[in-house]
Amino acid sequence: MTDSSRASSDSATDQQVIDRLVPAWLEEAAQYEANAVDAARKGWQKGRLSPEAARELADWVTARVTDTGFNADKESSQQGAVRVSVADKAAVHRWLTAHGHQV
Repeated sequence: MTDSSRASSDSATDQQVIDRLVPAWLEEAAQYEANAVDAARKGWQKGRLSPEAARELADWVTARVTDTGFNADKESSQQGAVRVSVADKAAVHRWLTAHGHQV
C-alpha cells in the first residue's frame, strides 16, 4: 500500500468513526449545554465544526475511551451510548487535524 492510498484509507475510516461518534457526542452534550449543542449540530449538518465544538469533541472522545486494555477487575468507569476505543480517539483527532482544528 502506498502512502497516498494509506492516507485515503485512513481518512475514509476516520470519517466513519466521526459519523458514528459525533451524534453520540451531540446527544450527550445536549443534556448539559443545549444552546452550544444546537450551534454545534447546525454546523455539523453543514459539514463543519467551530473551533470550540472541535475542542469539545476532542475532549469528549478522550474522556470516553472505554477500550483501554484494562483487565476485568480494573475496567474503565466510563459508561455511554457508544464504545470509544483508543483507535477511535486517534481517528477523531486525525480527522479534526485534517480539517484544520488544533487538538
